[in-house]
Parts: sequence; structure tokens; C-alpha cells
Amino acid sequence: MWVVRRGQLCRALWGSQAPAASSRHRSAEAGSLSGPRCWSCGIPLSDRGGLPRFCPACQALQPPESQPDLFRLMGCDHSFNINVQQLQQQFRSLQRSLHPDYFSQKPQKERDFSEQHSSLVNRAYQTLLSPLRRGLYLLELNGVELAKGTDSDIDVEFLKEIMEINETLAEPNNEAKIEEIESFIAVKREELTKDVSKAFERDDLQEAKKLLAKMKYFENLEDKVKSKKNSS
Repeated sequence: MWVVRRGQLCRALWGSQAPAASSRHRSAEAGSLSGPRCWSCGIPLSDRGGLPRFCPACQALQPPESQPDLFRLMGCDHSFNINVQQLQQQFRSLQRSLHPDYFSQKPQKERDFSEQHSSLVNRAYQTLLSPLRRGLYLLELNGVELAKGTDSDIDVEFLKEIMEINETLAEPNNEAKIEEIESFIAVKREELTKDVSKAFERDDLQEAKKLLAKMKYFENLEDKVKSKKNSS
């Protein structure tokens, strides 16, 4: 059963059947000595741009790239507004095909690659599913990162609002207030998500950066609310 699935994924990723022996020989002669090669049979491999790759000759699973494109891996456009249904479908498809259970009878090296791919797919899914992490990743791809340990890009009134919410959360016996804060956070995060989307559409990365910094504050508040509710 796994052989069929594995062959199907190989064909889907390569777009064709494994090349004939003569074709593989010509490909090996034409391939660059410095290019990627199959760890199992040694034939040259073409660039797959971060997609999981099986050798077209021996179908051995190859290692993941060190810095893969998470959008391409998950079949999504390089956009803040992704198709979540498409993301979920790609996640399920990749996890079914790359799960370590399917490689239990394979060499240890290939089992290790399967675990690495599976972990990478999980990370990519969680990154793109979250509007905050997706936005931060888009900034990273464009060479922009949030400054750590500084609030220089955040307006004072916003910081005061966050401080007041934190003080309220620290008060004992405030269940009603916590429910109110939880609803407020949900509304603000939705508003910020829309604003971030517009900023990316305008290609205004600095504005997107400021808005994502605010989203990060509200995510931290949301975690505190959950912790407070669980402990009560």
C-alpha cells in the first residue's frame, strides 16, 4: 500500500514517471558535480524549491532543505491572505505521505529524513495558519524583523491600554472582567488582522510591522487570559 502512495507522491512532485536507465545515465553526465545528488543511488537531482523530494530513480526520500519556502511547501501563494482550506488539505496530504510510520522498514537514514520532513510540515502549517506568525514570516522573507526588547514603534496610548489590561488580569476574583477582556481581545485581533492584510496589499512593510507588533501584545494577553481561566 505504501509503495503505491509513495509512487503517487513521487509522480505528483516530479510530474512524470522515473526516467529510464539511459535517461538517468545522460542526466548524470549532464548534471553538475556540485548540484544535489540522491544519497542512495547518487544521481543528480533537480531543484524542487523546498518541496519534499523522492529520487526519480530509486524513489528514496531525500533530506529537507535547510531553509525551505514554507508557502511553497504548503501549496500557498506568498500572500497574507491565504486559502486556509487549501493549506489544511496540503497539510493532511503531506503528513499522510511523509509520516514516519510509512518508513519503518526503510534504512535509518530515510527514517530520519521522514521525521525531519514531518516536523517541518507541522512547523509550516502552524506558521501559516496563525495570522501573526504568517505575517512575521512574510516580513522575514522580505528582510524585515520585529525589534526585540523595544517598544519604540508602539504608541504610548496603546501601551497604556495594554498595561491597564495586565493590571486587571492580576486582580483576584475578577471572572466577569476576564470574560470582558477575552471578548475585547478577540475583537482587536480581528481588526488588526484586517489592517495587516491591507498593509501587505499596499506593500507597506513598515506599517505591517507596527501592526504585527500590536498583534503580538494581544496574543500574549490571550495566553494570560487562558492561563487565568484554567487556574480558576
